[in-house]
Amino acid sequence: MKPITVENIKIGSNEKPFIIAEMSGNHNHSLDRALEIVEAAARAGAHALKIQTYTADTMTLNIENPEFLINDKDSLWDGQNLYQLYQQAYTPWEWHKPIFDRARELGMVAFSTPFDDTAVDFLEKLDVPLYKIASFENTDLPLIKKVASTGKPMIVSTGMATVSELDELVRTAREAGCKDIILLKCTSTYPATPDNTNVSTIPHMRELFDVQVGLSDHTMGTGVSVAAVALGATVIEKHFTLSREDGGVDAAFSLEPAEMKVLVEETERAWQAFGKVTYGPTEKEKASLKFRRSIYVSKDIKAGEKFTTDNIKIVRPGYGLEPKYYEKIINKLARKDFQAGTPMTLDEVL
Repeated sequence: MKPITVENIKIGSNEKPFIIAEMSGNHNHSLDRALEIVEAAARAGAHALKIQTYTADTMTLNIENPEFLINDKDSLWDGQNLYQLYQQAYTPWEWHKPIFDRARELGMVAFSTPFDDTAVDFLEKLDVPLYKIASFENTDLPLIKKVASTGKPMIVSTGMATVSELDELVRTAREAGCKDIILLKCTSTYPATPDNTNVSTIPHMRELFDVQVGLSDHTMGTGVSVAAVALGATVIEKHFTLSREDGGVDAAFSLEPAEMKVLVEETERAWQAFGKVTYGPTEKEKASLKFRRSIYVSKDIKAGEKFTTDNIKIVRPGYGLEPKYYEKIINKLARKDFQAGTPMTLDEVL
């Protein structure tokens, strides 16, 4: 599968994992804090900084009836009104340019998740290099078409989507002009638990849709993301904040800077470990062959004496005969004198 190039960064199986730091609403309505988050993400080694582009009015209706309340005791936002939540969480559109500019200055890819046509039009004016589709919008085919029509790569979280829904999404995006699609396995609970993440879906999804795959990870810690990379994920997205103690709409399941640094390092190690199917010593291991066990004379032996379990032993290092010959040598007669510490060779005993 060919790599996808975004602003001179290649995303693909032969490249180290592409790590996205998702700011979401963790700026707590402070542009200064937002820029600090950008800088902390860059220092931690994230390759991209992502925000979300919407207003409360483009997300929902300002209505108080129960249908517009979050009613889920397991949710961080249980009991909140949708409109009020999005008012709290949104990133002011006038902040987008300074946030993107700072990220680009620091060598990161800067992009966003649009939630309606107006957001796409706005982001196009800022020349974003790619787009993200959120899980709750992955069945919004008009939005998929709008984003695909830009011709830019599209990363899609697959939370809650059935196979048929993903098939429709991928076909719609391709027909509308998107050539580069990356599907992210995602569990749309906040936070998610490892046992509900099912990263085994990642290689299956790659084969099913012939696209690059990754993980939008809402679990705590970095272990699930490392497992995803081991299964072929080329992209990892994690929510990011300066400190969970500072609060914020997504802070509870966001990584802090030190954790993001660990994520970048450990996912790269997992990717490096792929290698290829191989048996026998690697080039680096060949120097260690001498430390295998082999057959040595453990006590002085005179010519004509028997080799016994008392005068020959299987020990390290590996300069003597391989251990598989041990039982064939026992009770054979020595053809010459042997000094203790001598490695045994085949021509001397058989």
